[in-house]
Amino acid sequence: MTSGRVLRHGLMDSPIGGLRIVASRRGITGIYMENHAHPLDSGVLGERLASVADDPGIALCAGQLAEYFAGTRTSFEVPLDAQGTEFQQRVWARLARIPFGATRSYGQLALELGDEKLTRAVGTANGRNPIAIVVPCHRVIGADGSMTGYAGGLGAKEFLLRHEGILPEAEATLF
Repeated sequence: MTSGRVLRHGLMDSPIGGLRIVASRRGITGIYMENHAHPLDSGVLGERLASVADDPGIALCAGQLAEYFAGTRTSFEVPLDAQGTEFQQRVWARLARIPFGATRSYGQLALELGDEKLTRAVGTANGRNPIAIVVPCHRVIGADGSMTGYAGGLGAKEFLLRHEGILPEAEATLF
C-alpha cells in the first residue's frame, strides 16, 4: 500500500513489450514498461492480478491501450490517480494535452507553465511521469527535434512516435 491506497496491478502484452498497469480504487496510478528506468518496488504494487480483466479500471485501461496499438484510438478516457508534487501534477496535466501525432519541446512546456527557466524542471517531471503512453511523455522531444531520454527506453519512444506518424517509418536495411 502507498499513502493508505490499496493498489492492484496486472500485466498486458504490447508491441513494445510487457506493460504493468497499476491502479487504486480511484484510477490508474502507473503504467510501466518492462525496462522502465524508474521501476517500483514490488511491495508498492499491491496485489498482482491473474489477468487485467480481474479489475474493471485496469481492464478499461488495457482495452484502450490495445485499441491505441491497433491504430483505432488516439486519446484515452480512463480515470487517473498519479501521485506527485504539485509541480509534477502541473507538468503531467500539460503532457496530457499534447495531441496524438504532435510533439512539444521541454522549453515549449516550460513556457506553457509560465517560465522558460523551468525547462530542466519540466524535463525531470516528464521523466518521472508514472503513467506512460496514456499521459504521453513520449511526445516530448528536444528543442532541435532530437530524441531525448525516455524511461521506457529510446527504442520504445521511437516506436510510439512512428506509430503516431511523428517519425517516418524505419527504412529496411540489407545489412
